[in-house]
Amino acid sequence: MTQLQPTFMVRHIPIYGDLILAPLAGYSDKPYRLICREYGSAMSYSEFIAVDGILHGNERTRQMLDFDSAEHPIVIQIFGNDELKIEAAARRLEQLGPDIIDLNMGCSVQKVSGSGSGAALLKEPAKIGRIFARLTGSLSVPITGKIRLGWDNQSLNYLEVAKILEDNGAALIAVHGRTKQQGYQTPANWQAIAAIKQAVKIPVIGNGDVKTVADIARMKQETGCDGVMIGRAAIGNPWIFQRKDIQQVSLAEKTNLIYRHLDLMLDFYGHERGLILFRKHIVKYVRGLANIAQLRAKLVICTRPEEFVALIEEYETESSL
Repeated sequence: MTQLQPTFMVRHIPIYGDLILAPLAGYSDKPYRLICREYGSAMSYSEFIAVDGILHGNERTRQMLDFDSAEHPIVIQIFGNDELKIEAAARRLEQLGPDIIDLNMGCSVQKVSGSGSGAALLKEPAKIGRIFARLTGSLSVPITGKIRLGWDNQSLNYLEVAKILEDNGAALIAVHGRTKQQGYQTPANWQAIAAIKQAVKIPVIGNGDVKTVADIARMKQETGCDGVMIGRAAIGNPWIFQRKDIQQVSLAEKTNLIYRHLDLMLDFYGHERGLILFRKHIVKYVRGLANIAQLRAKLVICTRPEEFVALIEEYETESSL
């Protein structure tokens, strides 16, 4: 049944649902976004895309920018550190027809943050303000931001950054409840997400340590956030967007989705690259299955799709005996 009232609005864009697949480098590509949308993710975030790649127009970037009409509302997430380049790239992206453009201010990977992009922007709140003033002043699509709580525990400036984002026209803030320095090593601070939700009037999406259906309800209750963004726990488990824990998913459901996901990957990337890229998904899909070690070892070196499917089918048959 179609939901009549949107769960929240990103400026003029209605969002129907409260669960969202996080932008995940190497995972939230078009094939997996389509699956997660079908299973209940309320909006699609692209993988984060380098501003320089957009401006230079390389083939890899063009493929990352591809999206399906079924993905609307679609968010293209970008990263960079040069204010003029960020604006120029966003202007170019707007021509592709995304519903929303998002700036990544949370990536903790050294290659990104070490160059002044991603979470490194949190060290320069005034610069964030200038970037958002530029973007919201020159583009017609809503501009949003994804942040962490700060660079480290000595610079927890998430409230300052959140207010700067709101004051400079941001239409939504997604918050990962850790600092850059923490990476993924410590528990996410949901109280900080709650404080941001209290401090701003625009929608806030909470992110961090949501692994089960119970976690979804708990995050919403503890933070008051408008939506819950799920990252690592959604890899190999799109059923979480149906509010279904992985223990409730049958082997038949898993294998049917494995075949479908593989087909989407082969169609999108071609047979050779599609299968290679699918290997990292398969190890997540088969996590926790009985007697899986030997099959997993074969799957991750498989080079032909038909051999890959035959291995899965053989495991299914043996499991049903």
